[in-house]
Amino acid sequence: MTDSPLPLDTILNGDCIPLMRTLPDHSIDLIFADPPYNLQLQHDLIRPNQTLVDAVDDAWDHFADDGAYADFTRAWLTECRRVLKETGTIWVIGSYHNIFRVGAIMMDLGFWTLNDVVWHKANPMPNFRGTRFTNATETLIWAQRSKAQKRYTFNYHAMKHLNDEKQMTNVWHIPLCTGAERIKIDGKKAHSTQKPEALLYRVILSSSEVGDVVLDPFFGSGTTGAVAKKLNRHFIGIERESAYVAVAQARLDALSVGGVENDLLTTPSRRAQPRVPFGALIEVGLLAIGQTLVSKDGAHQGIIRADGRLVAGAVTGSIHQVAATVTGQAAVNGWEFWWLPGDAEMISIDSLRQRYLADNAVTAE
Repeated sequence: MTDSPLPLDTILNGDCIPLMRTLPDHSIDLIFADPPYNLQLQHDLIRPNQTLVDAVDDAWDHFADDGAYADFTRAWLTECRRVLKETGTIWVIGSYHNIFRVGAIMMDLGFWTLNDVVWHKANPMPNFRGTRFTNATETLIWAQRSKAQKRYTFNYHAMKHLNDEKQMTNVWHIPLCTGAERIKIDGKKAHSTQKPEALLYRVILSSSEVGDVVLDPFFGSGTTGAVAKKLNRHFIGIERESAYVAVAQARLDALSVGGVENDLLTTPSRRAQPRVPFGALIEVGLLAIGQTLVSKDGAHQGIIRADGRLVAGAVTGSIHQVAATVTGQAAVNGWEFWWLPGDAEMISIDSLRQRYLADNAVTAE
C-alpha cells in the first residue's frame, strides 16, 4: 500500500477498484456509492405520445451476466471496507434491480447495516407500458464496517432540526433531479442518473463532520463533491468516464462557497454537553419547589420536590422516570418531555438547562 497523502478534493479518472487500492487503509470517514444498477433493459421505453424515453442504456451499466455483476460488486465493496476508518460508515444506493444483491454481498463481507433508507421520488417516471406499479422508490443501505464497531457519526439532532423538530424517519420524500439542477449538454442530460443534491445533503450532513473525507467511487456528475464542498467536507471522487469527469470538474470549479463559518455547519450533540442535574435548576432559582411541570400536550403533570424529583399522583422519581411511567414507555427524555407553564407560552425545561450552562460556564468532565 502507498503511504502518499490522500488526493483530497480531487477527481481521479479511472476504474474505481485499482484506484481505491492506492488509498491507505482506514483513511476515509464516509463513503457514498451510486454503482451501476445493472438494469439490462430489453426494449426501448416509449411514452403514450410515441416519443422515446431517455432511459439508462449506457455502456457502463452493462455486464455479461449476474455473476459478473456480483464479482464486480464484491471487488469494489471489499476495497471500500478496507479504506473505511474504524469509525466510518458507507451508504450504497440502488434500485430493485440490484440493491438486494448488493445488500447480501455487503453482509457476506462483514458490513453491519444501520438503516435502510427509502428514497421516495415525488416525481417518478411513470410505467409507460402499464404492466407494473410505478417505480417511485430507490433504497439506500447505510452500514458500518462491522458489527463490532463501537462508534460512528450520526448527527441525530441536525436531522431532527432539518425535519422541523421531528425525528427523521427512514423514508425521504425528495424529488428527482430536474430543472436548473439537472446538468445538460446541447439539451441532453449530461449524466443519465444524476442524483439530487438534497439526497446527498442528508447523507453527508447526517454521517460526517466538518473536515471529514468523503469518498465517492462512482462520482458521475459530481453531486457528492458539490455537497461536500458546501458542507466543508473534503471529497475524493473516482470516475472512469472522462466525459463525466469534465462535467463534474466544471461544476465544482463554478461552485463558490467560501466564508461559511464552521459553527454554522455543526449541530452540537446533546450527549456531548456537560451533565446538569435537574436539581441544579432548583438550587439556582430557575425552577421552584412546588411548581408544576406539564407535558407539551398538557396531558400529564408533575410537581417539583426539594430533592429534584417530581411527584405525579402516586409516582415519584426523576424527570425521566416519571415521564416514562405516566406515558407507559420504557424510557423518555425528561428534558424534552417536561415544560413550565407561563403567562404567554410554555418554557421547555431543556431551555432552562441551556441557560444554566451559559450562566455558569459549565464544562464537560
